[in-house]
Amino acid sequence: MEEIIIIPAIFIGLPWVILHYVTKWKTAATITTDDEALLEDLYSLAKRLDERMDTVERLVAHDNADFQPARIQHNKEADNVPLRELEEMLAAKKGERA
Repeated sequence: MEEIIIIPAIFIGLPWVILHYVTKWKTAATITTDDEALLEDLYSLAKRLDERMDTVERLVAHDNADFQPARIQHNKEADNVPLRELEEMLAAKKGERA
């Protein structure tokens, strides 16, 4: 009697559970177009804030000769490489949509 329950559970129930969670994992791993738009907005906001910080640091450095900015220096080549990569990825993404 137990075999009648165990055999269908192994051949029907177990694959069903596995396939169910595989499809759940695949759908959860993707980001939506709304998420992509939000990331683009956040990236542009971060760029604007970075430019504002550069402006503030320049103004303070102009008024105070002893001021040493603690942040990353503006337009330092090593710092701009990751930004350039992000901008290229965004441009490629926009090219795919068009």
